Amino acid sequence: MDPTRLSHELRNGRSDDLTRRRWIIGLSLFNAAIGGVVGAYQTGIIKHLPDPPGPFDSDRVDASDYGYKRLNTPDGLLMTITFAVTAALAASGGRDRAEDNPAVPIALAAKSLYDVATAFKLAAEEWEGNKALCAYCQVATVASVIAAGLALPEASRAGRALLEQSRS
Repeated sequence: MDPTRLSHELRNGRSDDLTRRRWIIGLSLFNAAIGGVVGAYQTGIIKHLPDPPGPFDSDRVDASDYGYKRLNTPDGLLMTITFAVTAALAASGGRDRAEDNPAVPIALAAKSLYDVATAFKLAAEEWEGNKALCAYCQVATVASVIAAGLALPEASRAGRALLEQSRS
């Protein structure tokens, strides 16, 4: 797609899909920022993560072995990367990408569902290993569930477009 047209469509275009994509981008950037806050704690930039009442002890969870066991890297920073990828998939392509490039909305829906599955798996690991949850991570889980739901209508249209293309 022509970059000038893409710029105009992403910034000024109006459609239900673009509205949902903008929400997915915002939620994903929010989640990436949460990962940044957790990563800042895990690397000593900040010294405490305040928690609301409940089963939360973000300091304990995010300082435990659980928070450092993947790729020998603080998991908050990995969280930032994965949600940046989700945001990029949501931003990729123009207004009519479900018809023009159906693989992208399908990939976004798959990535969004992967984000939800990962969040639930990690919450179970948090609880199992610490008998506490990271409040920040659980907020990100809720945002991920919303983003995944928002990705499905466009992916459904893209799937129909793929079927039509295969019949032609």
